[in-house]
Amino acid sequence: MSEYKTVRGMRDFLPEEAKVMRFIESQARSIAKLYDFKEIITPVVESYELLSAKAGEEVKSRMFVFKDLGGRDVALRPEFTASVARLVASTLRTEPKPFRLFSIGSIYRYDEPQKGRYREFWQSNYELMGSNRPEADAEIILLTNALMKAAGLKNLVFKIGHVGVLREIFDQEKLKEKVQNVAMQLMDKKQYNDALKIIEKAEASAKCLTAIRELIQLKGENIFAVIEKMQACVSGFKQAVEAVKNLSEILKLVTESKKEMRIIVDAGFARGLEYYTGMIFEVSVPELDIALGGGGRYDRLIELFGGEPTPAVGVAHGLDRIMLAMQMQKAKPKISEEKTGIIIPIKEELKTEALKIAEGLRQSGIAVEVEVMGRKMAKALEDADRRKIDFAIIVGEKELKEGAVAFRDLKQRSQSTVLIPKLPETIKRKPAKQK
Repeated sequence: MSEYKTVRGMRDFLPEEAKVMRFIESQARSIAKLYDFKEIITPVVESYELLSAKAGEEVKSRMFVFKDLGGRDVALRPEFTASVARLVASTLRTEPKPFRLFSIGSIYRYDEPQKGRYREFWQSNYELMGSNRPEADAEIILLTNALMKAAGLKNLVFKIGHVGVLREIFDQEKLKEKVQNVAMQLMDKKQYNDALKIIEKAEASAKCLTAIRELIQLKGENIFAVIEKMQACVSGFKQAVEAVKNLSEILKLVTESKKEMRIIVDAGFARGLEYYTGMIFEVSVPELDIALGGGGRYDRLIELFGGEPTPAVGVAHGLDRIMLAMQMQKAKPKISEEKTGIIIPIKEELKTEALKIAEGLRQSGIAVEVEVMGRKMAKALEDADRRKIDFAIIVGEKELKEGAVAFRDLKQRSQSTVLIPKLPETIKRKPAKQK
């Protein structure tokens, strides 16, 4: 047995797993089409400077960074948004807005491997750029709900907060951005006491500390009751009041558009990336203690990369995490599979005829393989059964003289003689299998 193994944090997907991953990917593409998001493809490798600009210390510390042969610092992308923002700030800067942009592919972070966490993982990413209105935020949340439902997931929980509420309090207190970022990183990890110590050490007022303490405690499914309490908490911070109002407008749009969604408003919720400026959210299922997707509003990132001031909101969904959630909920993907067949020549000298028949069927869109192991017919049929192949075409001299073959339905255990030109309609007459 080979001693070679996958690199730690990486893994192989066997055919059945790959099939489910491609199903989820197909659902992500369908949702992009339904919401009119256009696909773009950006590089896996970008400059370290771009990817680290607003990634946050936690993400920066887990990036795969290296020097290319020209001595430049580059990295594997730890998320999509920086690449999309770069594109909008440069190539697309004069195009009409809004942009609805969709990306899908692999992402890399040097995390400690554990259930649902790998160093290479897959995301579908949606960015809506050019609108600062609450309906844009609502669309991203509704789109996420639609994708999770399309994957067959149930009992979804949306956790929603607003970074702007916290940032506006910090700004009014004139706390340095670095202090704010450290505090938000700690809040993201639910290390609230440590976050409060950082804020206190930065000489924030008692009023600020009281407001943050109260906001951290505010959380619940009675979402508009939580909003009212948030408004009371931040009453002395003018811009924070506006941020709470913005969150209320977004939630009103979401709940009135999709009443059956389960939403928890969490006033002390923060996310690891530093570029968020407004509403943030994550979606999860009870069976997993990690988010299946998350995102939010970031209104200053494109400007940071040299583009025009462009408000934006986006979300990334973990495709392999969705697959794990589907397994845990026993959600069966509705994959329609074409029937598959094998062509078995009875004698060596009939191999050419077998290949000709196979090519003809493939041109008709029928999936077939030719027996290439040199097995006798009985062994070849036994193997086809074991591999759940649907039908076998047996090429024999007697039938070929009549321009026909023996067609064996391996599911129904029946056999008939079929003229070669009639094979496609014979195969297609029976329904495709559902998985």
